Amino acid sequence: MNVSEAIRTKRAIRKFQDKPLPDEVIHIILNAGRRSQSSKNEQAWHFIAIRDKAILEALSKCGTYAGHLAGAALAVAILTPDPTAKFQTLFDAGQAAAFMQLAAWELGVGSVPASIYEGEKAREILGFPPEWHLRMALSFGYPLEEEKLSATPKKGGRRSLEEIVHWDTW
Repeated sequence: MNVSEAIRTKRAIRKFQDKPLPDEVIHIILNAGRRSQSSKNEQAWHFIAIRDKAILEALSKCGTYAGHLAGAALAVAILTPDPTAKFQTLFDAGQAAAFMQLAAWELGVGSVPASIYEGEKAREILGFPPEWHLRMALSFGYPLEEEKLSATPKKGGRRSLEEIVHWDTW
């Protein structure tokens, strides 16, 4: 699968099979995040790869729409330094998230981000130091509905290029 195809077909997957991901697949996903672009090559992130079901369940309660974490085979918590300090820090974390999700999709692994609203509760669960912050985690797993991997994109799912692109000026 090429990058354009992965972008065109990627779907948010929130329901997963009860099946572990092989270590090799997990390493490919994590390396995609590690290799993502970073402003000034600061790489201002740490990842916590979570497979323990009890931890996944607890973390799923740290965000209003984070329930899918409980059913994931893997979650990746993306930690950043103080997220209010620099816009680039969050942007870089978003790029790492996107790279990991696209790498997973190529391997037949679904994913979706979760916003973590209760950062201190997440800190207690995961034990990360006070200088690091958690705003997002990604769920990964084999889709419960396998047909989502090959479903054609829905018509009208995205606005047309002509509706959103302005050339040279507004």
